[in-house]
Amino acid sequence: MPSTTVETPPKPDASLSHGLKQRHLSMIALGGVIGAGLFVGSGAGIAAAGPSIVVAYILSGLLVMLVMRMLGEMSAAYPSSGSFSAHAERAIGPWAGFTAGWSFWVLLCTAVGLEGIGAAKIVTGWLPGTPEWAWVALFMVVFCGANLAAVKNFGEFEFWFAALKVGAISLFLVLGVLAIAGVLPGTDAPGTANLTGEGGFLPNGSEGLIIGLLASVFAYGGMETVTIAAAESENPVSGVASAVRTAMWRIALFYIGSMAVVVTLVPWDSKEIVEKGPYVAALDHLGIPGAGQLMNVVVLVALLSAMNANIYGSSRIAYSLVERGQGPKGLGRVSGGVPRIAVLASSVFGFVCVVLSYWRPDDIFPWLLNMIGAVILVVWIFIAVSQLRLRRRLEREAPDKLVVRMWAFPVLTWVALAGMAAIFVLMAREPDTRVQLYSTGGMTLVLALIGYAWQKARARN
Repeated sequence: MPSTTVETPPKPDASLSHGLKQRHLSMIALGGVIGAGLFVGSGAGIAAAGPSIVVAYILSGLLVMLVMRMLGEMSAAYPSSGSFSAHAERAIGPWAGFTAGWSFWVLLCTAVGLEGIGAAKIVTGWLPGTPEWAWVALFMVVFCGANLAAVKNFGEFEFWFAALKVGAISLFLVLGVLAIAGVLPGTDAPGTANLTGEGGFLPNGSEGLIIGLLASVFAYGGMETVTIAAAESENPVSGVASAVRTAMWRIALFYIGSMAVVVTLVPWDSKEIVEKGPYVAALDHLGIPGAGQLMNVVVLVALLSAMNANIYGSSRIAYSLVERGQGPKGLGRVSGGVPRIAVLASSVFGFVCVVLSYWRPDDIFPWLLNMIGAVILVVWIFIAVSQLRLRRRLEREAPDKLVVRMWAFPVLTWVALAGMAAIFVLMAREPDTRVQLYSTGGMTLVLALIGYAWQKARARN
């Protein structure tokens, strides 16, 4: 229920710079779809679901489209570096903004460490004998430094990272389609042999499809960054509107299209799909010299891009929370248009996660990973509930702000909420994800209680 005792609408981010140009925002939106989860995590989904992974990505992709449309509607109306956290506070109450914001901060900071470890593993594969932790530290220093200097540095890194990712996956799709059609020199058209053979389209039955569906849902994480970045762009409203409106074809092309190409070209039970990754396995299968190693470079870029974006996103979420009176004031200090203390704190937290992966790999680190396992679903629920509440308010008080509108409101918002509830049920059924669900639920409950106590204390004062 919304608070009746405290009415503190989120503040505009007046002290942040507006150094992101439209080209930065457009490429962040485009490249943000092509995340490390697609390159690195999709192999496990294919191994579980087989060719039906395409159906899993279609279902989860439809849900993500609805979430991004809802978030786009609110972010175009109320641009803020707090994004969904600020919207939850406005729609539900300060405790909701606190819970959504700090849980997402923990997720992003932990992801920074995980992506650093993944990138370091690739580099040490090329340079055996070099210590992993040293590469992680180097990447941390580079991206922390870039984010400390100016927001345009983050924008430039992401612009070129995204351009490389988009170019690489577009080339992959072209080569894949040519190979499937049988017109790529040196290859024969596979037909439907890999889609219907080796156990059929659903080789592991509905259980395999469910595991693939859960894997695909979490591969979409990271697309929220564009609505955070929009607050520091030259024209936040049009930037968000443009990014959200093109989300549908980007998801269909990059995620669903590439999964269809992989499972058509390569047998789903090929060990290389998990060991090398689906993209490298597909290119090696085509026998293109050096293509597999080139794709490893692209995977490295995707991981570094995610590190950069997550340092940026976590620092802005922390800054926004402090600006709204929901965190330590020191994190909100801005100099040169950048919340530098928040950038440092987010980077340090990320590196602590890396240290834990080496120091306590059997207890604390797995506990941390389980705790963030379902955070993205919690955030999506806050987005949907906030949109249900704010849409009616906007229609009454400021209809001119509805630059982006949720399709078939409120029916599709309720459909999205039902989809999220179904994913929670599926997670509870699977032993591997059940622990994540309970751990995330525990963290969310603790944060909600702290946020509610904070809200009550502010009301008394």
